Amino acid sequence: MSATDESSRGAAPPGSGPTPYEEMQRSPEFKALRSRWRRYIFTMSGLFLAWFLVYVLLADFAPDVVNTKLGDTNMTVGLLLGLLQFVSTFAIAVAYARYAEKNLDPTAAELRARVEEKL
Repeated sequence: MSATDESSRGAAPPGSGPTPYEEMQRSPEFKALRSRWRRYIFTMSGLFLAWFLVYVLLADFAPDVVNTKLGDTNMTVGLLLGLLQFVSTFAIAVAYARYAEKNLDPTAAELRARVEEKL
């Protein structure tokens, strides 16, 4: 079987109706799952982008603020904000994993099981 041949799993001959995958994509459950996923991803991406832009704009337009030393150390506000970028990235990854496990994975598993039954 070549890469261009239709697979026996999920492929339907022309004119015989939608495949199980196409049926699943049209289902209200799948559309709700995609909507939840998109809402979370776009919200978190927007928040992180805004946080990053604040950091960059402060570094560019408020150098006195970012060069302010914290106490008697060599740590500056800019360095602290830069380190917090890494912390926030890790926090977003952990938050997404928890969100997906609770809100996305159960529905995705149901949809996958339903499609696999039809194959």
